[in-house]
Amino acid sequence: MTGPFVAHETLLHCPSCFTVFGSDALLHLVPKWYNVGYDVLVYVGRALFQRYRTIQEVNTELCSRNVQISDSEISYLGYKFISCLAACHQQATPKIRQSIGLSGGYVLHLDATHDGNAPALMTSMDSLSEIVLGNVKVPSEHADHIVPFLQKLQKDFGVPQACVHDMGKGICKAVFEVFPGTPDFICHFHFLRDIGKDFLEPAYSSLRSCLRKYKTSPRLYALARGIKQLLSGQDSDPELLAKALLSGELPENTDLLPLASAYSMTLWMLEGKHSGDGYGFPFDRPLLVFAERLLEGQQRLPQMLACCHDSDKTGKQSVVKLARIVSDIINDTRFQQGVQELNWRCQVFDSLRKAMRIALPNGKKGLNDDGTDEAISTICAGVQRFRSKLDNNTKWSADKLCSKMAKQIDKWSEKLFADPIEVDTPRGTVIIYPQRTNNILEQFFRGIRRGQRRKTGNNSIRRMLQTMLAETPLVKNLDNDEYMKILLDWKANLEELFADLELTAVARSAEPPIGVDRLLPGFRRLIMQQALPGQVAQLLSKNKIMAESN
Repeated sequence: MTGPFVAHETLLHCPSCFTVFGSDALLHLVPKWYNVGYDVLVYVGRALFQRYRTIQEVNTELCSRNVQISDSEISYLGYKFISCLAACHQQATPKIRQSIGLSGGYVLHLDATHDGNAPALMTSMDSLSEIVLGNVKVPSEHADHIVPFLQKLQKDFGVPQACVHDMGKGICKAVFEVFPGTPDFICHFHFLRDIGKDFLEPAYSSLRSCLRKYKTSPRLYALARGIKQLLSGQDSDPELLAKALLSGELPENTDLLPLASAYSMTLWMLEGKHSGDGYGFPFDRPLLVFAERLLEGQQRLPQMLACCHDSDKTGKQSVVKLARIVSDIINDTRFQQGVQELNWRCQVFDSLRKAMRIALPNGKKGLNDDGTDEAISTICAGVQRFRSKLDNNTKWSADKLCSKMAKQIDKWSEKLFADPIEVDTPRGTVIIYPQRTNNILEQFFRGIRRGQRRKTGNNSIRRMLQTMLAETPLVKNLDNDEYMKILLDWKANLEELFADLELTAVARSAEPPIGVDRLLPGFRRLIMQQALPGQVAQLLSKNKIMAESN
């Protein structure tokens, strides 16, 4: 990273064993057959995978340091960085296993991310040490593809104290096959999300179809753009009109007030589509909020229309257009029934959310919500009370989706609630509390998506999943201080670690084949002779002649 330099290397040749010796000092700076140093390799790797810089941005940064290499070489160095990191991680696996063993073992969190027809990237992480243990790209989340991955984890790190994952059939089957008898937990957030989708999606989909039928959103957006142009073309300051609407005090010029009111009402309705607490569907239901604002707007629009003067044709016409758009869909009985049904279903689902003490309405943490610190026994009792209500409530018990929800709770109840795990370690008894959610991996995958979006401007990770090395998520461990101590093993930095890794690989490649060291003294030089067969034949012939002569 200090710019280009020229190295003059003296090679030493041993005439006895024909070995060529190069400079170890140089190999600690630059890998064999490379023209860039280990410091450039590490800089490129960290820039691409920790800071999510594009290849062009990395090239610009290197040029500012007088290091000029091509984009293709930067891309190759990125792959080389991940390959070296993966090899070092595998090399450090015994010490990682020893470290997590002293802490009472590990809690295995499993999850996968996928996009379109790209392979799924499955990641395993220990929630206690927050170390990424291993990764694999699989064609699908089928048990046959996951089992070998779990078997390698078992070989490298032993049997986990517990497993936490979603309700995917492939993961559940694979965990049961590889880790029989190991406490197995279903992520509460995933459980609620899946059960909520099944319960709310039919009514939510019906509401969505109704809104699309009447093109409610496009018509409102078009109306808002038209009113904005009208307000912008007037002498009055639109900001003063907005302040007046906010404060409730009339502006000096009230001529444009109806127009500004129609504009603000239109935007208010549309803003309902962006509401929510950051959990995503089914916890957030923006279309329902949008529909409820349409209903409320219908009640207010007649009053607004009555307040418009006949002389103010522009303002009155805008309010009439807004009322027409709203009334078109409000008068549809399918829309009214859909909102009514969705409202009571949301009440049922939110009751389960409150019982499980996670992803609560009006929560502030969004997808980073790990749930409240209630005891598992308390949460279990609340869910059981909710479960009983599904049977005892007349309306709920007669509903097919409520019955399906009850079956889901019964099916997964054993994997949802469990007491803390006591583990005997060399340091004494340790109590492990498996996390109630798989957010540790959900947050990790969201970070990958954000980084990819920053580099490409595209939220899709399909192409990245197709081309990336499966071990790429190991980069997350570089932010873990305890992991770095284990990985570096008293070395100063990654540059030194990678250099030793490469030197070991070079030394191994130069080693003689297995069994050669057992040869008698002097034979090593003999077998190196190219004319050895002729020499041997000539010697045998000479021996025969001598025997016959005797």
